[in-house]
Amino acid sequence: MAQWQDLLRLDAALQARVSQLYEGRFPREIRHYLCVLIESLDWDLAAGDENAASTCFHALLEDLQEQWIRSVQENILLQGPDYTGMKDYLLKNFEDKPLNLAVILSECLKEEQKIKASASEAQACGSPDMDQKWKWKDMDNKINELKRLIMEVNKEIKSLEILNDNLDFIQKTWQNKVEQDIGLAQSHAVVEEECRKRTNFIIQTKQVVLQEIVNILNLAQPIVATLTEVELPEWRLRQQLACIGSLANTCLDHLQKWFTAVAEVLLRVREQLQKLKEQNNTPDSTDASILPGLMAIIENQTLSLFTQLLANALVVEKQPIMSSLPQRPLILKTGVRFSVRVRFLANLPEFKCLLKVKPVFDKDVEEIKTVKWFRHFDFNSDECKVLDVDSPNGDLVTEFGHMSLKEIKGRAKGSIESRLAVTEELHIIKFVTEFRHVGLELNIEASTLPVVVISATTQVSSAWASIMWNNMLSTGDSRNLQLFVDPPPLTWEQLSQVLSWQFLCTGMRELDENQLSVLRNKIVDDPDDLVHWSKFSKNENAWLWIDGILDLIRKHLVDLWRDGSIMGFISRERTAELLKEKRTGTFLLRFSESKTNGAISFSWVDNANGAPFVHSIDPYTKDELEKTSLPDYINTYSLRGRKSRHTNPLLYLYPDIPKDTAFGHYFTNTAEKMLAVDGYVHRKRGDFSDNPTPPPSPPREPNTDMEMEMDFETKTLEWNGCLTCRDLKN
Repeated sequence: MAQWQDLLRLDAALQARVSQLYEGRFPREIRHYLCVLIESLDWDLAAGDENAASTCFHALLEDLQEQWIRSVQENILLQGPDYTGMKDYLLKNFEDKPLNLAVILSECLKEEQKIKASASEAQACGSPDMDQKWKWKDMDNKINELKRLIMEVNKEIKSLEILNDNLDFIQKTWQNKVEQDIGLAQSHAVVEEECRKRTNFIIQTKQVVLQEIVNILNLAQPIVATLTEVELPEWRLRQQLACIGSLANTCLDHLQKWFTAVAEVLLRVREQLQKLKEQNNTPDSTDASILPGLMAIIENQTLSLFTQLLANALVVEKQPIMSSLPQRPLILKTGVRFSVRVRFLANLPEFKCLLKVKPVFDKDVEEIKTVKWFRHFDFNSDECKVLDVDSPNGDLVTEFGHMSLKEIKGRAKGSIESRLAVTEELHIIKFVTEFRHVGLELNIEASTLPVVVISATTQVSSAWASIMWNNMLSTGDSRNLQLFVDPPPLTWEQLSQVLSWQFLCTGMRELDENQLSVLRNKIVDDPDDLVHWSKFSKNENAWLWIDGILDLIRKHLVDLWRDGSIMGFISRERTAELLKEKRTGTFLLRFSESKTNGAISFSWVDNANGAPFVHSIDPYTKDELEKTSLPDYINTYSLRGRKSRHTNPLLYLYPDIPKDTAFGHYFTNTAEKMLAVDGYVHRKRGDFSDNPTPPPSPPREPNTDMEMEMDFETKTLEWNGCLTCRDLKN
């Protein structure tokens, strides 16, 4: 459970990588609700032992049954997850093959650990650089000094209480004795003098205490300023970049620790000032007369710092995200559920269940009134939630997990004419709450990053282009919802970084310098190295082509992209340059530049005629890769030569990796050369091309399995539709 809970605390980009592990393999719902049991079982052992796998499988079934019974007994069957559906899924898919279940969970748990480790390494929260470490240490030292000083003040206040009690006792006791014995009146002057001395000492002690409180506030003031004006904006910027793929630090642990510690100190200062007020001591002295005025000044300063801190303590910890688009937060579709998480950083017990948070769409957005055709939206249901300590780590958080939007017809008839497309229109969600505690009343707000609201899934790609562009330009607290009326350009350095992040999130591998260079030549035509919005996502729409490739990787090529088998972005000219230096049969994988929906091709070199000659195959599309994996296409591809003899020309993945070494573990159906029970030879589906001549076909590897199999009854195989002829481009 500890591992799964840690994964739930990662940012959206890393959570999307976790989600990708289970996509099409195992339901995340089962992983979530059975996380304790799943992490307690030895899936590595079970992956190699069918008896152990069967034991683990039945343990999952029993746990689901127990949870279902418990939900029935507690009368929460409709509120909880579908335990019956999860059990049926396990029975249907793994009852006869528990080893498959064990292999899947063993691999997924290992990949989870890698993602968790990479997050710890990449994020400053896990392994900060030296500058960050020194900053954190310095802040910790200052806050520890605050805590020490407030403890000293607490001791002084207690001693003052004792002094006041003693003075009060002397005064009352002496008065009673005087009333009983008139003769004692002669010592009245002595007692008055003693009381005056004690009173003066109390006044001096109060002045010392007030000075100590002033010292605390003087130390707290720059700390509060640093937290609210430096640390918090820096975190917001990191979160902004994390939303578009960066592995920046989005951990709130340090900020929450500091906010909580400073809030506690200021709260204690207010309490101690109140105690000083309540102490019954009103002597007639000049020193005493200035105390109320000094205390009022100190109280105002304390209240100001406390207000500044708390006004910034409410943050959107997880930006709006739809479960159907885990890698693309800030895109919302009308009628589709999305979730947001809000946290209050001043996590004190006194504030538990104190704050009721309400979301408001486009609060204080002037564009609603002034921009013509600006769309209006609202939530499908009013939802307010109380911040409570309901997380495993005791954070003061609340999750809005069932939010959805509806469009309000009747758009504004403002004076400003909007030229924005639907996917260029930016909106925000604000979370508002009223803070009331010990005489302090404060309205607190927290805003999401700008979101794009779409009405069709076909708009996702364009919407994501807007999200990336906006978040690279509008950093910090600035919220320019009309950014795309006249969008500023991005530098290539900015755009290349965010494009590389997209490939990291999708296929766990960034773009290298060579790949970025190819993209730069395709996108940038400005002498100042600027990329204009119209070039990127409107007129020429380079982004549509790039996003098609990202979708291709996401659906069919994640493993090949991650392990570096795909060179990807490389021009035909550069392909020829690289391959002509290599031996016959060397090939590389490159993305199609002509197909905007994403396609991949391979090119190989043929030195048969004494001079190198490079061939490229017609690209494979998503529809084709849906039927057969790219490694299997590579494994079964052939050239048809004389007498319909077939030979696979693909021998070495660039630079010189044997094909079977590079792709062997991805091949399927490798054992189908065996005779079936009925005596027939198994057919194998594959692509072929007519051997391009001249030049002559590449030399055949002698007696290769591929050649022998393809030679056997070729015509029969073709008649049965097992081979597909593909075009070649030289």
